[in-house]
Amino acid sequence: MPELPEVEVVRAGLAPAVTGARVVAAEVRDPRALKRHVPLGGDDGLGGHGVTLPAEAAATRAADFERRVTGLTLGSPARRGKFMWVPVAAERPTAEPWSLLAHLGMSGQLLLRDTTALDDRHVRIRLWIEHPTHGELRLDFADQRLFGSLALDRLAPTPDGAPGGFGGDAEVPALLPVQAARIARDPLDPHFDDAEFVASARRRGSGIKQLLLDQSLVSGVGNIYADEALWRARMHPETPGRRISAARLTELLALLRDVFAQALAEGGTSFDEQYVNVNGQAGYFSRYLHSYGRTAEPCDRCGTKIERIPFAGRSSHFCPKCQRLR
Repeated sequence: MPELPEVEVVRAGLAPAVTGARVVAAEVRDPRALKRHVPLGGDDGLGGHGVTLPAEAAATRAADFERRVTGLTLGSPARRGKFMWVPVAAERPTAEPWSLLAHLGMSGQLLLRDTTALDDRHVRIRLWIEHPTHGELRLDFADQRLFGSLALDRLAPTPDGAPGGFGGDAEVPALLPVQAARIARDPLDPHFDDAEFVASARRRGSGIKQLLLDQSLVSGVGNIYADEALWRARMHPETPGRRISAARLTELLALLRDVFAQALAEGGTSFDEQYVNVNGQAGYFSRYLHSYGRTAEPCDRCGTKIERIPFAGRSSHFCPKCQRLR
């Protein structure tokens, strides 16, 4: 699924086109892409991630979203880990701030198009927007596997009073479990606490890769970038956190940030058509991967064949010589 670099590429690509734009029309083609959206007045009976939706309830959810999003003015996009949101303001100011919350899931795409462009594949929701500088544009939410979603959601103050995410104000969408500390800040967030991560990791016996993927410790890290950061740190993915020194964990965070920075410069990582930026273009960081997806290929440091081991329903890739489990 898209990890921090991919979502940040999308956020940065959207920013100049949507900030200050007004939604002039909306079309929900598939209400399943609104799984997190709750109509005003309460739940509509659709529940969570069900694939088969009651037709009447699905139509209610779609109609509510179309009605409420039309006429909104979009603010500057923000991101926390793998989640992204756009603050919105209605023509008539309300007491509560709202946002358009987006989660890309496994294959979600937010695509900026000219209003006359050909249809994109798997479009689930379409917004027509008008920007004071860029004119009329089309914003398509496409999602082949339907794990992603859009939703209108209230903004809530952050517990610590700091910006809720990268590029945002001191607010986060209420649907994000930030208040319950289930989505931590990410390493690119200026308010990420390195010392707190190090202390938390050193109290745990879980393997370091599992800790990197724990969104309550550090958000935005997925399988690809965990493997790459651990390769650069010469650290075995199953090394228990409590056996790693504070200095080594601090070094690992620095290397993780380096991996993210390089991935951002290359537009993220694309292995297929499921991840593209807002212009429909693939990212090229896959050319620079040292471990992830390189099973049986020679290590770029020592020439030993990269190994792949099962990990939580997925896989870990590492060099058995450079990344020994000590």
